[in-house]
Amino acid sequence: MGAADTVPGVSGGTIALITGIYEDLLAAVKSVNAKMLARLVKLDIKGSLAELHLRFLLALFCGIGVAVVTIARIMNYLLHHHPQPTWSLFFGLIAASIWVVGRKIDRWTTGTGVSFLIGAAAAFQIVGLVPATTPETLWFIFLSGFIAICAMILPGLSGAFILLILGKYEFITATLKNPFDPVNIGIILIFLAGCALGLAGFSRILKYLLDAYHNLTLAFLTGLMVGSMRKIWPWKEALETKMVGGESSVLREQNVMPEALNTDLLFAVGLMIIGFIAVIFLDRLSHAKTIG
Repeated sequence: MGAADTVPGVSGGTIALITGIYEDLLAAVKSVNAKMLARLVKLDIKGSLAELHLRFLLALFCGIGVAVVTIARIMNYLLHHHPQPTWSLFFGLIAASIWVVGRKIDRWTTGTGVSFLIGAAAAFQIVGLVPATTPETLWFIFLSGFIAICAMILPGLSGAFILLILGKYEFITATLKNPFDPVNIGIILIFLAGCALGLAGFSRILKYLLDAYHNLTLAFLTGLMVGSMRKIWPWKEALETKMVGGESSVLREQNVMPEALNTDLLFAVGLMIIGFIAVIFLDRLSHAKTIG
């Protein structure tokens, strides 16, 4: 999830779904509730921890944290210097994810079909938005964290890409390069506060929807992933760029078809197949562990 969340266009929520921990994730976040916080304020540490899904959250967020710190630079290098192979692998991953999540829908009806189309249309439009220029004030940094974390736990919508649209992706990642600077510490803490509030509130809404409207919600989430494929298509043509820190950054681009059958195309297709097979393997592995 941490590796996925560093890539604009790839959702950590998708990884949670295909590894079979999505509903566990929502339940674990929901365990951070008023009762748990009240016991913590009263210094009832044991009672507070009893309410919290501590082992799950520690393992998950430590994994995400390590990935963000260690893999972010690698992903940034790959996306800048080897974009087609990298996006090809992700394309295969997401394509298989659509298949895996779609199969979890017990019965397709008119309602689930409409829910699927709404999700697909929403994601298709969102990933086509052009990054905006926005203020660097603390309230907007808080709001950016709040919105980005909501996208992070939605399969198909990338928190990193939402930050890009809000004009804060480069701003936030720049603070992570020097996290112990006093100014950067303040920015990071405000951003994390927004993330915490967004995660606590939005996860409860999603958990309720999955419990009360399971098929409709899964259909919507599947649609989100289908719509997001617009962003993940490996072959692109830049329409508008700008210079950032001496490097060219793409503001607007369009998807194109590969020009000719060559070794690069075959390599990209091979990576798609590898990504697809990897997700199917993870899905079967998670099912085997559940049954065991």
